[in-house]
Amino acid sequence: MDWLHQLLWFNGKFLNITWNAWKVIGFLGNAVFSARFLVQWYATEKRKQVVVPPLFWWLSLVGSLTLLAYAVFGDKNPVFILGYAFPWIPYARNLIIHHRHERLRQTCPDCGVKAPPAANFCGQCGVRLAATPVTAKESH
Repeated sequence: MDWLHQLLWFNGKFLNITWNAWKVIGFLGNAVFSARFLVQWYATEKRKQVVVPPLFWWLSLVGSLTLLAYAVFGDKNPVFILGYAFPWIPYARNLIIHHRHERLRQTCPDCGVKAPPAANFCGQCGVRLAATPVTAKESH
């Protein structure tokens, strides 16, 4: 086990890193941002089709904002600041679109399964769904 200790501790530093709060925040942001791929992979394998669940976008948003905070306040590196200054915008937009879509989904009166807003019939039991026209304002 001495080899493991020497591998992890070098010059009295864990992983040869001078640790501070911002380093921890930076590594945490990286871990959150990287976890989104495991979530997407799991969801895709579970459904046997490509799926991007809302959790993917939440992890993307939180991870990129955490890394932006680290870049601005911890590292002060303009390359990282620019790299994380804007990616959060499509992540937030995808969450807004998802929220609007979920809010407009119809619930089947027979089986209770949620159907897409424009569906005429329940995908589970085939019951005709009530006609609820989606206005242009609601769909955007």
